[in-house]
Amino acid sequence: MITFLIFLATYAVVAIGRAPGLRVDRTGAALVGAILMVVTGAIGFDDAVRAVDFRTLVLLFGMMVLVAHLRLAGGLAALARFVSERVKPPAALLFALVLTVGILSALFVNDTICLVFTPIVIDVAEARRHRPLPYLLALATASNIGSVATVTGNPQNMLIGTISGISYRAFSAALLPVAAVALALDAAIIWLIFRRELHMLSTDEAVDHDVAAHGPVLIKAVIVAIGMLIGFLTGVDTALVAAAGAAVLLVTRRVSPRKVYAAIDWDLLMLFAGLFVVIGAAERAGIDRRLFDVLAPLGLRTVAGLSATAAILSNAVSNVPAAMLFTKFIPNLPGPRNAWLTLAMSSTLAGNLTILGSIANLIVVEGARRRGVVIGFWDYATVGVPITLTTLAFGIWWLR
Repeated sequence: MITFLIFLATYAVVAIGRAPGLRVDRTGAALVGAILMVVTGAIGFDDAVRAVDFRTLVLLFGMMVLVAHLRLAGGLAALARFVSERVKPPAALLFALVLTVGILSALFVNDTICLVFTPIVIDVAEARRHRPLPYLLALATASNIGSVATVTGNPQNMLIGTISGISYRAFSAALLPVAAVALALDAAIIWLIFRRELHMLSTDEAVDHDVAAHGPVLIKAVIVAIGMLIGFLTGVDTALVAAAGAAVLLVTRRVSPRKVYAAIDWDLLMLFAGLFVVIGAAERAGIDRRLFDVLAPLGLRTVAGLSATAAILSNAVSNVPAAMLFTKFIPNLPGPRNAWLTLAMSSTLAGNLTILGSIANLIVVEGARRRGVVIGFWDYATVGVPITLTTLAFGIWWLR
């Protein structure tokens, strides 16, 4: 009962985002929950250490170091400016934004793409005297969709890829078509909803903002990124490739280590570590089995049922904690490989349902708010709901 209460309280705070009356966020809740599990004897200290999947943390850390160097070198911002300055019609700019963001999110962590692109998208829209809303919605939804395609696209995919043992190439072969079709649906739906606004106005102006890129650092980061991608595609252990890439980048005379460390999302790494221990203790107490017994009537052994359950849980507690709940359950299914792919597809695409569905959405919304652009719950839902339903339907059909 004590273990169950700790588990329930941890996930309740993760779902709400903050403990009522306390300054405890999602990461704090995961760490406190993990410590309580050890202190109460729900899981031993050595078992708690073994419960943490360090391969996932190493993969995530390595990708963060790579993306930090690309950001500090100005490469991502320069690419965004390059696209925006050469695409003039608003509808064409929307489609170009969806395609660019989708590809970058597949190669790198989608949250970072949103962090870099949000202010640039607002600048471009304001320079052309267009409302930023459709472009910001395209940025958020396309980043989630594009990240479906690869193991390194988002944190939950890294978790699933590491635990399942599915290779980078096999993962992409299965889900790249889903991402491609879903990006097309995304652009089409947003265009359909905002088609009256997406036309060339007489007040349109060219955007002329130079972005200072640090040449040597950018060249090194791009070379390392290409090397890492080759390593992933040739079947080398993804965690080992990411660690090697991070090591090469950290040996430098030009970039201050403090700047790199400041760009790493330590909160996310700690959230992973804490939840690994909480889930490990819950497994020892049989809580995960009881939970999925309750959810069994939804048809967890089918692609549609597993997708629906993952989508619901992803919007209740966010997609990373939701994916962690499935890590002990999916290996016991008749076709675990397809189940892992289904979980990756559904937990990621479900992030487009509401503003709270993924961290990428919150990054865009908060970044826009700081610039005076408000994206309301219903503003997002008007686009997010149809995009989620149509893309999930295609994903389910494809994997079946």
